[in-house]
Amino acid sequence: MPQVRNPILPGFNPDPSILRVGEDYYIATSTFEWWPGVQIHHSKDLANWELVVRPLTRKSQADLRGDPDSCGIWAPCLTHDGDRFWLVYTDVKRKDGSFKDTHNYIVHAPAIEGPWSDPVYANSSGFDPSLFHDEDGRKWFSNMMWDHRRRPHLFTGIALQEFDPQAGKLVGPRKNIFAGSDLAFVEGPHMYKRNGWYYLLTAEGGTGYGHAATLARSRDIWGPYEMHPQKHIVTSKDAPLAALQRSGHGDIVDTPDGRTYIVHLTGRPVGQKRRCVLGRETAIQEAYWGDDDWLYVKNGPVPSLYVDLPGARDDTDYWSEKRYTFEDGLHKDFQWLRTPEPERIFSTEGGKLTLFGRESIGSWFEQALVARRQTHFSFDAETTISYAPDDERQFAGLTVYYCRYNFFYLTVTAHADGQRELLIMSSEASWPGGKLESPGPAAIQIPNDGKVKLAVTVRGSALQLWYALEGKELEKFGPVFDATIVSDECGGHQVDGSFTGSFVGVAASDCNGLAKSAQFDYITYRPIEHESDRYEPRRE
Repeated sequence: MPQVRNPILPGFNPDPSILRVGEDYYIATSTFEWWPGVQIHHSKDLANWELVVRPLTRKSQADLRGDPDSCGIWAPCLTHDGDRFWLVYTDVKRKDGSFKDTHNYIVHAPAIEGPWSDPVYANSSGFDPSLFHDEDGRKWFSNMMWDHRRRPHLFTGIALQEFDPQAGKLVGPRKNIFAGSDLAFVEGPHMYKRNGWYYLLTAEGGTGYGHAATLARSRDIWGPYEMHPQKHIVTSKDAPLAALQRSGHGDIVDTPDGRTYIVHLTGRPVGQKRRCVLGRETAIQEAYWGDDDWLYVKNGPVPSLYVDLPGARDDTDYWSEKRYTFEDGLHKDFQWLRTPEPERIFSTEGGKLTLFGRESIGSWFEQALVARRQTHFSFDAETTISYAPDDERQFAGLTVYYCRYNFFYLTVTAHADGQRELLIMSSEASWPGGKLESPGPAAIQIPNDGKVKLAVTVRGSALQLWYALEGKELEKFGPVFDATIVSDECGGHQVDGSFTGSFVGVAASDCNGLAKSAQFDYITYRPIEHESDRYEPRRE
């Protein structure tokens, strides 16, 4: 079998849930505050993946306006019961402090493309829900449970309860079936059945560098569950030199010919500060069942950078320059923030991307920002903007964005007298204040008419902004910034509390409340090979 280099889903694609239906594989990943909710990729060979649908598209399924950064849609679980697809997910309204407001829902569809149903509310006792279809036709719903009292832990265990699809609700008793190991922070449950054993795969250790996937089993679905001989079947916590770090939160799949694989989230830190600018990604490992009926990861538990897969990966599209135009609407690579009413923030009528200025960049309610994932350590991005702001409260332009507290934003705006300006706004790990920095030349005047070309180049940890007036060549504007600021490690929460990834795109704000519009002709994204793409782990 050909060897494929991890990750299989580069860039912000965390918390993978994998499923095979016939010859088709699907992976669902978390999208947090980005809309539409949940990404589902498809593959025939586990090596080559294509985004096929984001199933949460309606206000009735989720409304993320007001959800703080790194809240929203967490840890979807995608399953199939032989008749239809089922998707369970959490909408997180609050995550910081002693309390978490986490509402769990269930939707279903006859085909992966949909139509996806309106949600059935399940519970709010915790997050990371999962749905298991037993051989006798019963369905079991599990999620981690949260205990604000810390008796003895905030992450108090995995709850199990039966789901009745006809009644549309959870029924019968609820039991804490698994408290986790001494690594703590037990979450992300997935359940399986094999040879009379119920297997429970969980994530532990938090989603930072101590992360792990833990396996347990029982003859009875209600437990008690015994721990795997290795305890953690995937982890990098004791291997700081491994290429794939922060490894855990996984799911298991079998191939038609009987091979077994586990997908898991991972991060690839860069630089001495070990920052994951591409966020949490999805990797895959080959596994096998031992004579003791336990699952083992090949060469594990430390994840391998290269893995034997049924297919060879074609990286042509991954390394190709993308020039996005808007004659056929918004390309599927792009998402926006929180709102299920995109017509209020953008339009592609007339073949241009028009943003309607709403709230300020970083708003948790309604900001006009459309962007795609950063999936390479180095890249170029460029756009051309037509925009006539009236004053300093109207601004639009090109942004590299992580969250309210971490972004770089090259804007066209105006002074109070209406004179158009070019202005850099940057927020560099500004939690909790959320204040702007004032780097380099604060602003330069530009003519009040004519298009402006805006660009950014990222080379590893170095980020440079550029601009050009009509008929002119691009020139640098502002200092060289630290590109690793737009990373989980700088995301504006306590340690291991930021969960998304870097995006690059366009935005518009009108703090006058007049919805001043900005037009963008195109957006280009050009991958550049970087030394991190050639990194090989040290051989012990």
